[in-house]
Amino acid sequence: MTAPLIDPYARTIDYLRVSVTDRCDFRCTYCMAEHMTFLPKRDLLTLEELDRMCSAFVRMGVRKLRITGGEPLVRKGIMTFFEGMSRHLGNGLDELTLTTNGSQLERFAEPLWNAGVRRVNVSLDTLDATKFKEITRWGSLDKVLRGIAAAKSVGMRVKINAVALKNFNDVELFDLLDWAAREDLDLTFIEVMPMGDMGDVHRLDQYWPLKDLRATLAERFTLSELSYRTGGPARYFEVGETGQRLGFITPLTHNFCESCNRVRVTCTGELYMCLGQEDRADLRAPLRASEADAGLEAAIREAISRKPKGHDFDYSRQEIAGQVSRHMSHTGG
Repeated sequence: MTAPLIDPYARTIDYLRVSVTDRCDFRCTYCMAEHMTFLPKRDLLTLEELDRMCSAFVRMGVRKLRITGGEPLVRKGIMTFFEGMSRHLGNGLDELTLTTNGSQLERFAEPLWNAGVRRVNVSLDTLDATKFKEITRWGSLDKVLRGIAAAKSVGMRVKINAVALKNFNDVELFDLLDWAAREDLDLTFIEVMPMGDMGDVHRLDQYWPLKDLRATLAERFTLSELSYRTGGPARYFEVGETGQRLGFITPLTHNFCESCNRVRVTCTGELYMCLGQEDRADLRAPLRASEADAGLEAAIREAISRKPKGHDFDYSRQEIAGQVSRHMSHTGG
Protein backbone atom coordinates (compact mmCIF):
# COMPACT_ATOMS: atom_id res chain seq x y z
CA MET A 1 0.00 0.00 0.00
CA THR A 2 1.14 3.52 -0.77
CA ALA A 3 -0.11 6.82 0.67
CA PRO A 4 -3.91 7.18 0.34
CA LEU A 5 -5.57 9.46 -2.19
CA ILE A 6 -6.72 12.69 -0.49
CA ASP A 7 -8.34 15.47 -2.51
CA PRO A 8 -8.01 19.24 -1.86
CA TYR A 9 -11.07 19.16 0.44
CA ALA A 10 -9.64 16.42 2.70
CA ARG A 11 -11.92 13.76 1.22
CA THR A 12 -10.38 10.28 1.01
CA ILE A 13 -10.90 8.76 -2.43
CA ASP A 14 -11.55 5.07 -1.86
CA TYR A 15 -14.23 4.27 -4.47
CA LEU A 16 -13.46 3.77 -8.16
CA ARG A 17 -16.00 3.29 -10.94
CA VAL A 18 -14.54 1.95 -14.17
CA SER A 19 -16.24 1.74 -17.54
CA VAL A 20 -14.91 -1.26 -19.46
CA THR A 21 -16.79 -0.53 -22.70
CA ASP A 22 -18.95 2.18 -24.27
CA ARG A 23 -20.95 -0.49 -26.11
CA CYS A 24 -24.34 -1.72 -24.98
CA ASP A 25 -27.06 -4.06 -26.23
CA PHE A 26 -29.73 -1.49 -25.26
CA ARG A 27 -30.24 2.07 -26.49
CA CYS A 28 -31.96 3.64 -23.49
CA THR A 29 -33.45 6.98 -24.48
CA TYR A 30 -31.91 8.90 -21.56
CA CYS A 31 -28.45 7.39 -22.10
CA MET A 32 -27.78 6.93 -25.81
CA ALA A 33 -28.88 8.10 -29.21
CA GLU A 34 -30.52 5.31 -31.20
CA HIS A 35 -27.76 5.28 -33.81
CA MET A 36 -24.62 5.55 -31.73
CA THR A 37 -21.10 5.86 -33.10
CA PHE A 38 -18.92 3.82 -30.78
CA LEU A 39 -15.25 4.33 -30.07
CA PRO A 40 -12.63 2.49 -32.15
CA LYS A 41 -11.54 -0.62 -30.26
CA ARG A 42 -7.89 0.49 -30.42
CA ASP A 43 -8.79 3.47 -28.21
CA LEU A 44 -10.17 1.27 -25.43
CA LEU A 45 -7.97 0.02 -22.65
CA THR A 46 -7.21 -3.66 -23.01
CA LEU A 47 -8.34 -6.00 -20.25
CA GLU A 48 -4.70 -6.26 -19.17
CA GLU A 49 -4.41 -2.45 -19.01
CA LEU A 50 -7.64 -2.25 -17.02
CA ASP A 51 -6.26 -4.79 -14.56
CA ARG A 52 -3.01 -2.88 -14.16
CA MET A 53 -4.75 0.46 -13.71
CA CYS A 54 -7.29 -0.83 -11.18
CA SER A 55 -4.54 -2.62 -9.27
CA ALA A 56 -2.68 0.70 -8.99
CA PHE A 57 -5.79 2.34 -7.54
CA VAL A 58 -6.16 -0.50 -5.01
CA ARG A 59 -2.54 0.01 -3.93
CA MET A 60 -3.39 3.69 -3.46
CA GLY A 61 -6.29 3.01 -1.15
CA VAL A 62 -9.35 2.24 -3.29
CA ARG A 63 -11.48 -0.21 -1.33
CA LYS A 64 -14.55 -0.43 -3.56
CA LEU A 65 -14.41 -1.12 -7.28
CA ARG A 66 -17.53 -0.91 -9.43
CA ILE A 67 -17.42 -2.07 -13.04
CA THR A 68 -19.75 -0.24 -15.44
CA GLY A 69 -20.24 0.50 -19.14
CA GLY A 70 -22.11 0.75 -21.50
CA GLU A 71 -23.04 -2.78 -20.60
CA PRO A 72 -19.93 -4.33 -19.00
CA LEU A 73 -20.99 -7.92 -19.66
CA VAL A 74 -20.95 -7.48 -23.46
CA ARG A 75 -17.19 -6.90 -23.38
CA LYS A 76 -15.48 -9.96 -24.87
CA GLY A 77 -13.49 -11.87 -22.24
CA ILE A 78 -14.73 -9.70 -19.38
CA MET A 79 -14.73 -12.58 -16.90
CA THR A 80 -10.93 -12.81 -17.11
CA PHE A 81 -10.85 -9.24 -15.78
CA PHE A 82 -13.25 -10.01 -12.90
CA GLU A 83 -11.29 -13.14 -12.06
CA GLY A 84 -8.08 -11.12 -12.01
CA MET A 85 -9.53 -8.42 -9.79
CA SER A 86 -10.77 -11.01 -7.32
CA ARG A 87 -7.19 -11.50 -6.11
CA HIS A 88 -7.41 -8.09 -4.40
CA LEU A 89 -10.48 -8.99 -2.32
CA GLY A 90 -9.37 -9.18 1.31
CA ASN A 91 -6.02 -7.77 0.23
CA GLY A 92 -6.85 -4.07 0.02
CA LEU A 93 -10.17 -4.32 -1.81
CA ASP A 94 -13.36 -4.70 0.24
CA GLU A 95 -15.85 -5.01 -2.60
CA LEU A 96 -15.92 -5.85 -6.29
CA THR A 97 -19.27 -5.16 -7.91
CA LEU A 98 -20.92 -4.00 -11.12
CA THR A 99 -23.82 -2.08 -12.60
CA THR A 100 -25.60 -3.87 -15.44
CA ASN A 101 -28.76 -3.69 -17.52
CA GLY A 102 -29.34 -7.34 -16.61
CA SER A 103 -29.50 -8.60 -20.19
CA GLN A 104 -26.51 -10.94 -19.77
CA LEU A 105 -26.92 -11.66 -16.07
CA GLU A 106 -28.61 -15.04 -16.48
CA ARG A 107 -25.45 -16.30 -18.20
CA PHE A 108 -22.90 -14.58 -15.98
CA ALA A 109 -24.42 -14.68 -12.47
CA GLU A 110 -22.62 -17.85 -11.35
CA PRO A 111 -19.14 -16.96 -12.70
CA LEU A 112 -19.46 -13.46 -11.21
CA TRP A 113 -20.30 -14.99 -7.82
CA ASN A 114 -17.30 -17.29 -8.17
CA ALA A 115 -15.13 -14.21 -8.82
CA GLY A 116 -16.25 -12.63 -5.55
CA VAL A 117 -19.11 -10.38 -6.70
CA ARG A 118 -21.66 -10.32 -3.89
CA ARG A 119 -23.82 -7.33 -4.89
CA VAL A 120 -25.04 -6.16 -8.27
CA ASN A 121 -27.00 -3.10 -9.39
CA VAL A 122 -29.50 -3.67 -12.18
CA SER A 123 -30.88 -0.72 -14.13
CA LEU A 124 -34.63 -1.20 -14.58
CA ASP A 125 -37.09 1.66 -15.08
CA THR A 126 -40.40 -0.09 -15.74
CA LEU A 127 -42.19 -3.39 -15.23
CA ASP A 128 -44.34 -2.89 -18.32
CA ALA A 129 -42.91 -4.95 -21.21
CA THR A 130 -44.16 -2.54 -23.86
CA LYS A 131 -42.77 0.51 -22.09
CA PHE A 132 -39.53 -1.37 -21.40
CA LYS A 133 -39.12 -1.93 -25.13
CA GLU A 134 -39.88 1.75 -25.71
CA ILE A 135 -37.34 3.08 -23.18
CA THR A 136 -34.54 0.61 -24.09
CA ARG A 137 -35.41 0.47 -27.80
CA TRP A 138 -33.83 -3.01 -28.11
CA GLY A 139 -34.32 -4.69 -24.72
CA SER A 140 -36.38 -7.62 -23.43
CA LEU A 141 -37.94 -7.25 -19.97
CA ASP A 142 -38.34 -11.02 -19.59
CA LYS A 143 -34.62 -11.55 -20.18
CA VAL A 144 -33.73 -8.98 -17.52
CA LEU A 145 -36.13 -10.52 -15.01
CA ARG A 146 -34.54 -13.94 -15.63
CA GLY A 147 -31.15 -12.36 -15.01
CA ILE A 148 -32.29 -10.90 -11.71
CA ALA A 149 -33.64 -14.28 -10.66
CA ALA A 150 -30.33 -15.94 -11.59
CA ALA A 151 -28.35 -13.43 -9.52
CA LYS A 152 -30.60 -14.02 -6.52
CA SER A 153 -30.36 -17.78 -6.92
CA VAL A 154 -26.56 -17.79 -6.54
CA GLY A 155 -26.76 -15.59 -3.45
CA MET A 156 -26.17 -12.09 -4.78
CA ARG A 157 -27.87 -9.10 -3.23
CA VAL A 158 -29.62 -7.22 -6.06
CA LYS A 159 -30.38 -3.51 -6.07
CA ILE A 160 -32.66 -2.02 -8.70
CA ASN A 161 -31.73 1.40 -10.05
CA ALA A 162 -34.72 3.19 -11.59
CA VAL A 163 -34.29 6.53 -13.34
CA ALA A 164 -37.25 8.75 -12.41
CA LEU A 165 -38.87 9.83 -15.68
CA LYS A 166 -41.83 12.17 -15.85
CA ASN A 167 -44.76 10.94 -17.93
CA PHE A 168 -43.15 7.52 -18.16
CA ASN A 169 -42.68 5.59 -14.92
CA ASP A 170 -44.23 8.10 -12.53
CA VAL A 171 -47.49 6.13 -12.79
CA GLU A 172 -45.60 2.96 -11.80
CA LEU A 173 -44.13 4.30 -8.59
CA PHE A 174 -46.14 2.13 -6.22
CA ASP A 175 -45.97 -0.89 -8.54
CA LEU A 176 -42.15 -0.72 -8.53
CA LEU A 177 -42.09 -0.37 -4.76
CA ASP A 178 -44.49 -3.30 -4.23
CA TRP A 179 -42.57 -5.53 -6.67
CA ALA A 180 -39.22 -4.76 -5.00
CA ALA A 181 -40.70 -5.58 -1.59
CA ARG A 182 -42.13 -8.91 -2.81
CA GLU A 183 -38.85 -9.90 -4.47
CA ASP A 184 -36.68 -8.69 -1.54
CA LEU A 185 -34.81 -6.24 -3.77
CA ASP A 186 -33.37 -2.92 -2.69
CA LEU A 187 -34.65 -0.06 -4.83
CA THR A 188 -33.01 3.28 -5.64
CA PHE A 189 -34.48 6.11 -7.68
CA ILE A 190 -32.14 8.39 -9.66
CA GLU A 191 -32.75 11.82 -11.16
CA VAL A 192 -32.05 11.95 -14.90
CA MET A 193 -28.75 13.73 -15.56
CA PRO A 194 -27.86 16.11 -18.44
CA MET A 195 -25.18 14.07 -20.21
CA GLY A 196 -24.72 13.72 -23.95
CA ASP A 197 -26.80 14.71 -26.97
CA MET A 198 -29.97 12.59 -27.11
CA GLY A 199 -31.17 13.84 -30.47
CA ASP A 200 -34.95 14.30 -30.29
CA VAL A 201 -35.15 13.39 -26.59
CA HIS A 202 -35.34 16.44 -24.33
CA ARG A 203 -34.11 16.31 -20.74
CA LEU A 204 -36.62 18.82 -19.40
CA ASP A 205 -39.45 16.66 -20.72
CA GLN A 206 -38.04 13.68 -18.79
CA TYR A 207 -37.00 15.36 -15.55
CA TRP A 208 -38.96 14.27 -12.46
CA PRO A 209 -37.44 15.77 -9.28
CA LEU A 210 -37.13 13.19 -6.52
CA LYS A 211 -38.59 15.63 -4.01
CA ASP A 212 -41.84 15.30 -5.97
CA LEU A 213 -41.48 11.52 -6.08
CA ARG A 214 -40.93 11.41 -2.30
CA ALA A 215 -43.94 13.63 -1.73
CA THR A 216 -46.07 11.15 -3.70
CA LEU A 217 -44.70 8.23 -1.67
CA ALA A 218 -45.42 10.10 1.57
CA GLU A 219 -49.12 10.09 0.71
CA ARG A 220 -49.14 6.36 1.40
CA PHE A 221 -45.96 5.48 3.30
CA THR A 222 -43.79 6.70 6.17
CA LEU A 223 -40.17 7.29 5.16
CA SER A 224 -37.46 7.43 7.83
CA GLU A 225 -33.89 8.34 6.86
CA LEU A 226 -31.27 5.70 7.63
CA SER A 227 -27.56 6.04 8.43
CA TYR A 228 -26.90 3.09 6.10
CA ARG A 229 -24.40 3.84 3.31
CA THR A 230 -22.81 1.73 0.58
CA GLY A 231 -20.00 4.14 -0.27
CA GLY A 232 -21.94 5.70 -3.13
CA PRO A 233 -24.10 8.83 -3.44
CA ALA A 234 -27.47 7.36 -2.42
CA ARG A 235 -29.30 8.46 0.72
CA TYR A 236 -31.39 5.64 2.16
CA PHE A 237 -34.77 5.56 3.85
CA GLU A 238 -36.81 2.83 5.47
CA VAL A 239 -40.39 2.43 4.31
CA GLY A 240 -42.19 2.02 7.63
CA GLU A 241 -45.13 0.01 6.35
CA THR A 242 -43.03 -2.57 4.45
CA GLY A 243 -39.65 -2.43 6.19
CA GLN A 244 -37.83 -2.20 2.87
CA ARG A 245 -34.86 0.05 2.15
CA LEU A 246 -35.30 2.76 -0.46
CA GLY A 247 -32.52 4.90 -1.93
CA PHE A 248 -32.50 8.31 -3.60
CA ILE A 249 -29.71 9.70 -5.78
CA THR A 250 -30.32 13.41 -6.30
CA PRO A 251 -27.50 15.06 -8.28
CA LEU A 252 -29.73 18.02 -9.15
CA THR A 253 -32.16 18.78 -6.32
CA HIS A 254 -29.82 17.86 -3.46
CA ASN A 255 -26.31 17.14 -4.58
CA PHE A 256 -24.04 14.87 -2.57
CA CYS A 257 -20.70 16.52 -3.30
CA GLU A 258 -19.67 17.27 0.29
CA SER A 259 -19.07 13.57 0.96
CA CYS A 260 -17.84 12.54 -2.50
CA ASN A 261 -15.31 9.73 -2.15
CA ARG A 262 -15.23 8.50 -5.75
CA VAL A 263 -13.75 9.03 -9.18
CA ARG A 264 -14.50 7.48 -12.55
CA VAL A 265 -12.31 6.10 -15.33
CA THR A 266 -13.67 5.77 -18.84
CA CYS A 267 -13.09 2.82 -21.12
CA THR A 268 -10.39 4.89 -22.87
CA GLY A 269 -8.48 5.59 -19.67
CA GLU A 270 -9.70 9.12 -18.96
CA LEU A 271 -9.99 9.83 -15.24
CA TYR A 272 -12.90 12.11 -14.37
CA MET A 273 -12.66 13.53 -10.90
CA CYS A 274 -16.31 14.66 -11.02
CA LEU A 275 -19.22 13.24 -12.99
CA GLY A 276 -20.59 16.73 -13.64
CA GLN A 277 -17.36 18.41 -14.79
CA GLU A 278 -15.35 18.12 -18.00
CA ASP A 279 -11.91 18.24 -16.33
CA ARG A 280 -10.09 14.93 -16.76
CA ALA A 281 -6.70 13.27 -16.78
CA ASP A 282 -5.25 10.88 -19.33
CA LEU A 283 -4.18 7.59 -17.74
CA ARG A 284 -3.85 5.67 -21.00
CA ALA A 285 -0.68 7.53 -22.01
CA PRO A 286 1.34 6.65 -18.87
CA LEU A 287 -0.06 3.12 -18.97
CA ARG A 288 1.27 2.61 -22.49
CA ALA A 289 4.46 4.64 -22.05
CA SER A 290 6.10 2.33 -19.54
CA GLU A 291 5.73 -1.10 -17.99
CA ALA A 292 6.53 0.50 -14.62
CA ASP A 293 3.68 2.13 -12.69
CA ALA A 294 5.48 5.23 -11.37
CA GLY A 295 4.16 7.46 -14.14
CA LEU A 296 0.65 6.07 -13.80
CA GLU A 297 0.56 6.63 -10.05
CA ALA A 298 1.94 10.17 -10.48
CA ALA A 299 -0.80 10.96 -13.03
CA ILE A 300 -3.48 9.65 -10.66
CA ARG A 301 -2.19 11.73 -7.74
CA GLU A 302 -1.94 14.87 -9.87
CA ALA A 303 -5.52 14.40 -11.03
CA ILE A 304 -6.86 13.90 -7.50
CA SER A 305 -5.18 17.18 -6.53
CA ARG A 306 -7.58 18.86 -9.00
CA LYS A 307 -10.79 17.19 -7.82
CA PRO A 308 -13.42 19.97 -7.56
CA LYS A 309 -15.65 20.62 -4.59
CA GLY A 310 -18.81 19.82 -6.53
CA HIS A 311 -20.72 19.75 -9.80
CA ASP A 312 -23.10 22.22 -11.41
CA PHE A 313 -26.04 20.25 -12.83
CA ASP A 314 -29.10 22.51 -12.91
CA TYR A 315 -32.48 22.29 -14.67
CA SER A 316 -33.81 25.56 -13.26
CA ARG A 317 -35.09 28.38 -15.46
CA GLN A 318 -36.30 25.77 -18.00
CA GLU A 319 -32.87 25.30 -19.50
CA ILE A 320 -30.14 22.80 -18.83
CA ALA A 321 -27.13 24.28 -17.10
CA GLY A 322 -23.99 22.32 -16.40
CA GLN A 323 -24.64 19.85 -19.23
CA VAL A 324 -21.61 17.78 -20.22
CA SER A 325 -21.00 16.63 -23.77
CA ARG A 326 -19.97 13.02 -23.21
CA HIS A 327 -22.50 10.21 -23.06
CA MET A 328 -23.08 8.33 -19.82
CA SER A 329 -22.14 5.10 -21.62
CA HIS A 330 -18.65 6.51 -22.21
CA THR A 331 -18.11 7.74 -18.67
CA GLY A 332 -19.76 4.76 -17.01
CA GLY A 333 -23.19 4.49 -15.45
